Amino acid sequence: MDSLFIALQHIVPQHLLSRFTGWLAERRSPLWLKNWVIRRFIAHFGVDMSEAAEPDPTRYGNFNAFFTRALRDGVRPIDDAPLVCPADGAISQLGTINEHSIFQAKGRHYSTWALLGGDAARVAQFRNGRFATIYLSPRDYHRVHMPVAGRLTSSCYIPGDLYSVNNVTAENVDRLFARNERLVCYFDTQYGPVAMVLVGAMIVAGIETVWSGQVAPPPRQMVQANYQAAPDAVELAKGQEMGRFKLGSTVILLLPEGAPDWLNHFTAGTPTRLGEALAQ
Repeated sequence: MDSLFIALQHIVPQHLLSRFTGWLAERRSPLWLKNWVIRRFIAHFGVDMSEAAEPDPTRYGNFNAFFTRALRDGVRPIDDAPLVCPADGAISQLGTINEHSIFQAKGRHYSTWALLGGDAARVAQFRNGRFATIYLSPRDYHRVHMPVAGRLTSSCYIPGDLYSVNNVTAENVDRLFARNERLVCYFDTQYGPVAMVLVGAMIVAGIETVWSGQVAPPPRQMVQANYQAAPDAVELAKGQEMGRFKLGSTVILLLPEGAPDWLNHFTAGTPTRLGEALAQ
């Protein structure tokens, strides 16, 4: 079955399917259908609506509004650790970047060169640094928050494929995260440069940031933005929202050499909760 799942991803029109799903997820009518889909999704994936700022599924204008729902105040306290988890989800992999190589799964690796779109200056900043890959499942809260306070310096949208990013695909598709569509956001922090990579995936209808709104899907070409100077400067506190996925995906953190190390209990498959301590 895994082989069939991978084979289908190679042949389906990934972008057409994903964009059509995104169009459907924005529909507000008919109301009965919208409400039925949301309720079926909650039941199928076991979504805990008691944590949502709006627990009534019928109050959401469309499926995307439900999927990117806010949490109630106080349900995700922010730990005072050096770095905290940026999202609800599970660790896909984490560890040390070997020169420029990042472990993906089962003997598969990809490079920071490929992940960051060949930006040599940025790649050099993360040589022998640390990485953490966090997978957001359909049942999770889908807003991404800052693991540490930082000032946004630039971003780069990199077009690519739209493979699923679950464990089965990660174990069977080479360079998965470096070939999928993604948005790379760079921050200056107290530990040096930090990159947050929001990876698109099959039927992910879009990626948004709090400073520029929806950034994917734009035209199928690399798009860079510089935020160094006012009035474009963006300062975000630890635990503050920085972006969100319209349908699930993955966020990858890159830290420089010498940054705080990941806590020992985090390994592949460990659940994560927004705001909990991630590093020593």
